[in-house]
Amino acid sequence: MPIRLSSRRLRHTLCTAALGAVLASLGGCASSGDSTIGYYWQSMRGHLSLMGAARPLQDWIDDPHAQPALRERLELAQRAREFAIQELGLPDNASYRRYAQLGRAAAVWNVVAAPPYSLQLHTWCFPVTGCIGYRGYFAEADAQAEAARLAATGLEVSTYPVPAYSTLGYSNWMGGDPLLNTFIGWPEGDFVRLLFHELAHQVVYASGDTAFNESYATTVERIGVAQWLSTHSTPKAQAEFSASESRRAQFRALTQTTRVRLAELYAAKPNDLSAQKAQAMQAFRDEYAELRQAWLAEGTTPARLANLDTWIAQANNAAFGAQGAYDDLVPAFTALFDKEGRDWPAFHAAVKALADKPRNERHAALQNLLAPQQQADAVADTR
Repeated sequence: MPIRLSSRRLRHTLCTAALGAVLASLGGCASSGDSTIGYYWQSMRGHLSLMGAARPLQDWIDDPHAQPALRERLELAQRAREFAIQELGLPDNASYRRYAQLGRAAAVWNVVAAPPYSLQLHTWCFPVTGCIGYRGYFAEADAQAEAARLAATGLEVSTYPVPAYSTLGYSNWMGGDPLLNTFIGWPEGDFVRLLFHELAHQVVYASGDTAFNESYATTVERIGVAQWLSTHSTPKAQAEFSASESRRAQFRALTQTTRVRLAELYAAKPNDLSAQKAQAMQAFRDEYAELRQAWLAEGTTPARLANLDTWIAQANNAAFGAQGAYDDLVPAFTALFDKEGRDWPAFHAAVKALADKPRNERHAALQNLLAPQQQADAVADTR
């Protein structure tokens, strides 16, 4: 369907597309070194292509040529979308009421970077969203080119596929962010939690604070999917999610321990820093190998672990820094949810109030919600 845009709408679309690229777990613009105009252009072009491929869910469901599995999943999406509104206090708008087949395995590809002896991510800055610790591209080759440019400056670099992203509701006038083939076939629990995560970004967004934004959305997805599975799912889906969540929890514990180990090492700066870093990374991979063997013995297939195996093999400061953004503040947000009586509207309102505070104040307020030992662990993990 052709899209006609006034010059004002075109400028709005350009901003929206770039914003969408950022919030796909993407980064920004001007300080990078490649063409700012080129980056904005690929963002706009990629986002408009994605939006143009989307059709209403009911059109797909009613299509006699649609695969039964796709039809069933889109019907599930409709139910989960209403659950998100009625039970989780998430937005009732146009987002995730359409579906698009992209013909590729990811919506975008992220690039993250960090110094050789720090977990602090390199940042790019947008005027609307602030400075972000990752940058994304709709073409994998473009992401790899940016990664190579950053690596040439001495930074450790990681690239990874991103299945979905949120434009914070800025695309609702165009039909809303769509569901995509890149995650539509995931197991029910994983599919529903991703939907809740992306919708949460439309509720609260603190400019330039990736850890706050992603940890909040991760908290919403974890609590929300548990609520969904307990009331709207099947025993099979519950068992499948329980098994995958157990693996996830073990993996999170391993990566958190390694991040703390590396952060302490980088802060101490011993004379043999390079050797000790290598030992810490090898210990991480050895511990993962033990976990992997246990998971295989429990019946997990090697294919199910393929993406994780790749992440482990390529893990570096950049990969750990990006992973930490999704997890580090989750215990504090969970404590806030409990403090607000596990009431979703009250919780979202409390998070919005935090987002209005200066970054240091909002993080301090979150840390104050934790027990003393948790506070100490959180501080160590972010150094």
